[in-house]
Amino acid sequence: MREAYHVELEQLADNLAEMSVQVATAMERATKALLDADLALAEQVISGDAKIDDKRAECEEQAYALLALQAPVATDLRTVLAVIHAAESLERMGDLALHVAKAARRRHPEPALPEPVRPYFAEMGEAVVKLALRAEEVIKSKDVDAARAIEADDDAVDEIHRHLFSVIMAKDWEFGVTAAVDVTLLGRFYERYADHAVSVAKRMVFVTTGKMPGYGADEDI
Repeated sequence: MREAYHVELEQLADNLAEMSVQVATAMERATKALLDADLALAEQVISGDAKIDDKRAECEEQAYALLALQAPVATDLRTVLAVIHAAESLERMGDLALHVAKAARRRHPEPALPEPVRPYFAEMGEAVVKLALRAEEVIKSKDVDAARAIEADDDAVDEIHRHLFSVIMAKDWEFGVTAAVDVTLLGRFYERYADHAVSVAKRMVFVTTGKMPGYGADEDI
């Protein structure tokens, strides 16, 4: 019975890691759709969001079943609780990729981003996808140092996000209010996505150490 129980715990972590890959793929595709005005790819992200939602539901159902039937304690209990909270963060990361894809679809066939800001979004897109994939690695390894390194990498995304404001507020901004609003919202999506990746990593620190690091991100999208 205990062996089967630990197999279920490992499967729970595997499902969460798989969810990390799903949201990384979603944001990678959404960013490409945004930069290339690729409607088909945007639609792929939009339709695929249901699979991320389903994976969260699967993780939560499995976690609550373990709580009810196995009454885990100590590290095992922390693992189950961490999965429940991390799955929520990962679902929100999927939602943020969905928002990016919808922005690309909304502006199609025109590009959603003015040329001067495109390199910044390409850089942010690459950075946040790496964060999601590193979160997957941390979920599997429970490596505290690797988890804490994710928060440092998040700082680079924050810096680009802040710089975008100086770009759209500059006197030579010639693309109007609508484009400025789009850039502001899209930048926020990437910044929040990175914050949620940090949240997932902190949950893994909690599993290993029993202590929850402080949060730099609130819980809303």
